[in-house]
Formats: sequence, structure tokens, C-alpha cells
Amino acid sequence: MTMTQASATAMVARVSTIENMERGIEYDRAAFNTWKYRHYFEFDSLKSDKNISVRCTLCIGRKLLSTSKNSTSNLSKHLARCHKNVKLTENPQDPLTDVTAVATTSTSTGQTSDGPTSAKQVKLDVRATGLSAAELKKLVAAYIVEDMLPISTVDSESFRRIVEKIPTKSGVKLPQRKSFVGYLEREYDKMNSNLKATLEEAEFVSTTADIWTVNNKSFMGVTVHWINSTLQHNKAALACKRIRGSHTYDVIGAEIEEIHSSYGLQGKVIATVTDNASNFAKAFRVCQPCHLESESENEEGDDEEPTFTDVIEALSAASGDAQFSLPPHYRCASHTINLISTSDVDKHLNSCADTKAVYRSSIAKCSALWTKASRSTLASEQVEEVSRRKLMVPTSTRWNSLYEAISRIITIPLNELNPLCVKLGIKCLNEREYQFLKEYCTVMKPLTVALDILQGDECTYGALLPTLTSLMSKTLALKDDLSRMTASLPDVIVKAIKTHFDAVLDSQEGLLAAATCPKFKLRWLRDERRREYVKELLITECRKAAPATENTNVSQMPASPAEMDFFEFQNQPTESFSAEKEITDFLRSGYELEILNQFPNLKKMYMKYNSPTPSSAPVERLFSLGGLVLSPKRNRMSDRRFEKLLLMRYNHSKLVSV
Repeated sequence: MTMTQASATAMVARVSTIENMERGIEYDRAAFNTWKYRHYFEFDSLKSDKNISVRCTLCIGRKLLSTSKNSTSNLSKHLARCHKNVKLTENPQDPLTDVTAVATTSTSTGQTSDGPTSAKQVKLDVRATGLSAAELKKLVAAYIVEDMLPISTVDSESFRRIVEKIPTKSGVKLPQRKSFVGYLEREYDKMNSNLKATLEEAEFVSTTADIWTVNNKSFMGVTVHWINSTLQHNKAALACKRIRGSHTYDVIGAEIEEIHSSYGLQGKVIATVTDNASNFAKAFRVCQPCHLESESENEEGDDEEPTFTDVIEALSAASGDAQFSLPPHYRCASHTINLISTSDVDKHLNSCADTKAVYRSSIAKCSALWTKASRSTLASEQVEEVSRRKLMVPTSTRWNSLYEAISRIITIPLNELNPLCVKLGIKCLNEREYQFLKEYCTVMKPLTVALDILQGDECTYGALLPTLTSLMSKTLALKDDLSRMTASLPDVIVKAIKTHFDAVLDSQEGLLAAATCPKFKLRWLRDERRREYVKELLITECRKAAPATENTNVSQMPASPAEMDFFEFQNQPTESFSAEKEITDFLRSGYELEILNQFPNLKKMYMKYNSPTPSSAPVERLFSLGGLVLSPKRNRMSDRRFEKLLLMRYNHSKLVSV
């Protein structure tokens, strides 16, 4: 009988004994089929009427072994001799290896009334398996999109040779580049439809927006965030759209509104989070939605004559007249903390006579060390010999990098750091400068912790106020451990936080977002009067969240209409009592997020006020992925194709299986 051995590749999982039998091999495998360690061996070939060849998957190179059809003793000895240090696991009964045609009568065991007869071979009816064309394209598309590879990968001869080793159904081949581009376009349309359907079901969403400039091109990036009914946080990218011309406030406002409109988000967006750039701030300040209260008041007067507007004149109005509306604007908390860490702290250290000289000299010597270590391989090796790791070089876009770079330097003892500076030919740090850097890192460490919290993927808007409150208290607690040089720095930081976050610290949205988080509730509030104020806010908002439940607990007495006309009953505030009870029970409950399922009104409030993120880090992560897609070798890619590939990469693991 002619045997064909299935090829094994790195892209295909281990081929089981049953899949090898799909070639039409038939033999009596009663002993091997019931052996508990059969999954460590692959069938290779039929040697004789009694023996077969198998390969051990535990051996390097998959050693070829010979064994009897009806005995596994040879294979057992091999496992005991060569793999005694491997913890072998028994293979559970594989439903694919069940032979449905096995008879349970005495005939199937070779026994008859006349005596024993020769054993009969059991024929395995295993259907041929393999990937279909749709499955193959889906796997390759996921590989290309997830690793952000060029679409021309499908035309690579080496890649196609690898794909050809994958078992597929008859006639299935990977399409060429042009056909594959069409397939990706259809997959993008599916992903976009799924995203729109998902957002249509969401009651509250928030967005983040920013502008990214690369290769002399500018792109408007927008991400969306929401909490579903299972209290799971979700995010997706809506656009990374090419914008042309100046980044004025009206251009920004028009682009954001168009992106929101394309996904049907009008009326659902609780807030849009951006950085502190003046053009973004002006766009949201000028283009806030019009309030209809005055219009409703004017409608009450019936004596006023109607006014008419020229339709042609209205339609031809300039776009700069803010003929659009945007949701409420939240400033990125991470950018604000970065501003405090750089501008306010730097201004204070340079204005104080006790710290100006030591601050400038210590930072200048650190900068010289970073420059030397980053530009010279010899210097880098000398630094690595002393510190056993490389120095970090700060970047201008992230203040955290400055803190981490200084922290890396002060981990080197001064008696080792100064000899290193002598070798590199730069000025040494004196004792006062070294002490200043240590105290600087001590004071600034709470800021870095707050930044890490607020930039987290799962961080909601409810974490903002508790984080700022803890940041201020922890910073002030450091004053007793500081010297005269930096003793005033904690007060400067706390004052800057109160100044920059003045509108946020007392905002009802921030207070309600924090209070509806089970892990925070009212525990982060120190002042008792402030606790009562936030509790009243919760009760008031709870009443608004459940208007349909009003008077549902009123007990009605069975009475005739005449009796009801005779008695006069005073309306009881049963709804307010219900809201107070729900808030009280919530505050006394546990701290797990799932607790909200017991309080439907609070759950709705949580989903509303915690859908925004405290920072614009999600859209910046979108741009980080964009830098990997729009590489120098792919800078001729069209803007639309770049956007589609980027959105598929950002969204496919969350919403659609590409």
C-alpha cells in the first residue's frame, strides 16, 4: 500500500494519528487506539502485517520508532527511557477516535459459537478535513492586520510556500494581492457595520480627539468609549482622517461633528476629551449646543409675529460661523499634570534663590551625561558597566521620561557616579546637587503615580477626583522629610493642582462619576459636609434616572369613585424615599463593580458619568499604531487605505474577528 506522509509546518498544529489515517490507511489499531499515551506519537507508515512506524513528538526531530499493531510495550519503554523527566498526561477519550462501526457482539471480538475466528479489520470512516477558502483568507488577513504587515505580503513567494503547507480543501489557494485587497475592503465594511450596530445599542458614549502630524501630513484621530449592560468597558477607533489646511477651531469642530454624525452619535456623546491646545478649547467653547429654554419661553407668547429667514442665505452661510454643535469638553488630566510638572514646578525652582543655582547646575550635568551616553558607544558601555543598565534619555513630549531618567541616575551611588563622570570627561555632581535630585524625585513621584493611573486602559472618569485628592494629600505629607531646598515645592504643586483643576474639583459630573464607582463611593471625601453634599447629589440624580418609578409604591385602597371623591389624601413622597433607600443601601454595600447590578438607577448613572476617560491617552495610542503602519517604506499608501488598515488593527480584537 502506498503511503503519503503529511508535511508539518510551524504554522500548522501537530497532525494527530486520526488525521494521518485520512489517507486511507486501514489496520487493526485496537491496542494503540485505547492507549492513554497515544497522543505523544504520530503514525508514519505501515511496515508489515504486524508492525507500524510512528514518530515521537517529544523527541527533537521526531524520532522514528517501530511498534506492534496490538502492543504498545516498545513505545512505553521509549517514554520511560528517554522522557522520564517529562510529566506525561493521559489523553482523554477523543470523540474522533471512536469507531462507530465496532460491534459489541461476540462476532466483533472474533468469538463465535463454533470457536474463535480470525480478527476482522475495523475500517475508520474519517472525513477529509481542511481549511476552506474563507477560513484561509480570514487567518491570513488577521495575520497581516494584527502585525501591520504590507498587503504585498500575500505576493511573497516564501510566504505563499508556507501557506501552501496548510491543509486546505481541494482547489483552495490564497488569492493574489488585488483580490486580497478587495477582501480586506469587504472585511472593513463588516467591521464598520458591526461597530455602528454596537454603538446604536449604547445609551451613553464618550470620545477622545487629537491631531497627529507625520510625514508632512495631518490626521484627525477620534476614539469612542462606552460601558455596556454587563459593566464592561469598551473602546474603538472611529477615524484617523486626513485633514488639510490650518488647524483652526472651525476646521476641528466641523471634522469632529462629521465623524460623530457618520456613526449616529448625536445626543449620545457625554463628553469629548482632548488635550489643552487652544484651538481645541476654542472649538468646543464656540460650538456648544444651543439651549432651547429661551425658545420655549418665546413660544408661550402668542401675540408675537412670526419671522421669516431666507433659505438660500442660511444655506450659503460660511462654515466659520459655527453652524454646528459639539458635546461638552473635558480637558485631558494627563496633559494638565504634565503642565504642572514642567511649567509650574520649573517656574518655582527658577524663581527661588535657594534652588535656582542648584536646580540649573544639576539638570545641566544630567543632560551632559545623557548626551554623552546616547551619542558614544564607548560611553554607553562604560555607563552600563557601572549601573548594570543603560541610562534613559528624556523626551520632550512626556514629563514622565524626565523623572524616570533622573531616577535612573540617582540609583548610582555618588562614589561610583563621579568616577564615571571623570572617565566621560563631564563635570561631577557635588553632594548638594545629588541630594537635590533625590528630593526632587521624592516630591515628584506622586505625580508619576497619578499619571500612570489616569492613563490606564480601564481608567474611568470617576477615578479623576479621588486621584487628585490623594495626590494632594500625599504630596503635602512629604514636607517633613525634605530639606530647605525643596520644602516649599509640595505647597507649589498642591496650589497648581487647585488652580488648573479648579473647574473639575467641584464639577457635578466628576463628583457623580466618583460616587457611583463602588470602589470609591464617598470614602475618598475627607470633609463631612462635602460627603453630605455629594450624597444629596446622588439622591437628586437617582430621582432623575428613574422617573418611571415615581409613585409605584403607593398603596391604593379599594374604593368606589364616590368614596374617592369624599376623602382627601395627601400625596406622600414615596419616590424620594425610594431614591434615598437605594443610595443608602448602595453606600453600605460592597466594593465590587458587580454590586451595581443590584441598583439599576445607580448602574445607569455609572454608565453615563464614567463613560469618558480622564485623559486622551487612547487616541495617542491610536497614533502610536499609525506610526507602525505608515512607515517610511509605505509612505505612498493612500490616506483612505491607511485609515482603514489602522482602524481594522485597532478594532478587530474588540468587535470583529477579521
